[in-house]
Amino acid sequence: MQVINADDVGALIPDDATIFLGGLAVTSLPEEILQGVERHFLKTGHPQMVSTWACGAVGNSGEAGMKHFAHPGMIRRVVAGHFGQTGKEMMKMVFDGEVEAYNFPQGSLSHLTRQIANKSPGLLTQVGLGTFVDPRQEGGRMNPRSTAPLVKLVAFEGQEWLYYPSPKIDVAIIRGTVADERGNITLDKEGVLLEQLSIAQAAKRWGGKVFVQVERIVKAGSLHPKAVKVPGFLVDYVIVAQPENHMQTIATQFNPALCGDVQVPTGSLTPMPLDERKVIARRAALEVKPGSLTNLGIGIPAGIPAVAAEEGVADSLTLSIESGVNGGIPAQLGDFGLAYNAESIIEQSFQFDFYDGGGLDASFLGLAQSDAHGNVNVSKFNGRPVGCGGFINITRSTKNLVFCGTFTAGGLEVAIGEGKLTIVKEGRSKKFIQQVEQITFNGHDAAVRGQNVLFVTERAVLKLCEDGLELIEVAPGIDLQRDVLDQMDFQPIVRNVKVMDAGIFSATWGGLAALHG
Repeated sequence: MQVINADDVGALIPDDATIFLGGLAVTSLPEEILQGVERHFLKTGHPQMVSTWACGAVGNSGEAGMKHFAHPGMIRRVVAGHFGQTGKEMMKMVFDGEVEAYNFPQGSLSHLTRQIANKSPGLLTQVGLGTFVDPRQEGGRMNPRSTAPLVKLVAFEGQEWLYYPSPKIDVAIIRGTVADERGNITLDKEGVLLEQLSIAQAAKRWGGKVFVQVERIVKAGSLHPKAVKVPGFLVDYVIVAQPENHMQTIATQFNPALCGDVQVPTGSLTPMPLDERKVIARRAALEVKPGSLTNLGIGIPAGIPAVAAEEGVADSLTLSIESGVNGGIPAQLGDFGLAYNAESIIEQSFQFDFYDGGGLDASFLGLAQSDAHGNVNVSKFNGRPVGCGGFINITRSTKNLVFCGTFTAGGLEVAIGEGKLTIVKEGRSKKFIQQVEQITFNGHDAAVRGQNVLFVTERAVLKLCEDGLELIEVAPGIDLQRDVLDQMDFQPIVRNVKVMDAGIFSATWGGLAALHG
């Protein structure tokens, strides 16, 4: 193991290399190394035409992550589980077709790292069938320039499967907390474990180089062997980062409560304001059964534990995040993916093993766009690549799904109070449209396979049936025709529409506490 500067890394990466990057947004992101690689390219023009793989989004929407590869001639192909945090520069290159771009399920990419590491020919999975990942639709391609078949449809034992051939990995760039003099790496202050070990092993399977960013280096033998998550024999180079390039999350430099070092009282968390997000979180929370294992997606679903804490029933929920965190209260916004008072933190690939196996009782996910067939799109809008993240893994195998989002988007203004909802200004864009731009969740397939699926908004609740979406609830104060039916591009099934609990639209509620006894 050698200790080098970030500016030395670029010279050690060959042209046309395939690089596997660790990190989830800014969490566990080796930002110092990426900056160094960029500086070397701008100075020398090398490394040229690299390809990057990542299980999730790498970076944030500002200055970190994939921004450092977003230069003509530097990158040829980008493969990721999500593009929404890769920064405007890389998003523009993808949108303009200046780089090949592929989006695959986050869990499938996480599992693929293990298949590469153990010399398997690739990953076989049914996750993604019937979605844009399926080669019969788009094959995960995010623009016309992306022509290589990186996923294939195959038949095995009389069933259809998606097959991802194992790519050759030349370089692994990952992050830890501490390295000792032999290169052993801990992840003590990381809020998640992700797949750093598998990424390093995947590179070593091909004789590749492994670069690890850490906070500091300590004496050999001073680390507890169980604390070492990446053994030193896998590590070629260690780079010590500046604190500003070693953020715990997008929003936080370091909070010991987000990596399990301390516990915080749930009453110390700030209650959500009474707005449309809180209304949706309250109604969705009624679908959380005591004792059920529940996954929460980013955005509005992440408000459910805050509602539960405010209602005094947080301890009756068992919450889970695809990043590998279980129990506790998932953090929101820029800290998403981590949790306060987590009970366990496991590697992301093992979490997705459990999810893909049908271990979740329920999942609450964002709602960006849905159509008359119950298909959901969260991955591409007006040609802009956002990506699926773990959405496809979760929605494929979870028994009960609740999609959470506002009924319209873009400038929606509502007034909430005294047990009713009033639309002050309607959103500019409809979310319930005739046909989604991209299928991230296949509603017909889910209905045939017997999944229970709800769509919860601030003004209405719909249920997925085999023959389409049925409107089952509307908010008090809402005009059914004007505020619901006229704001949809298709006619839902209307049979027996009930009024939502008025308490959801009041300053204090108590409905969830009553449900959980």
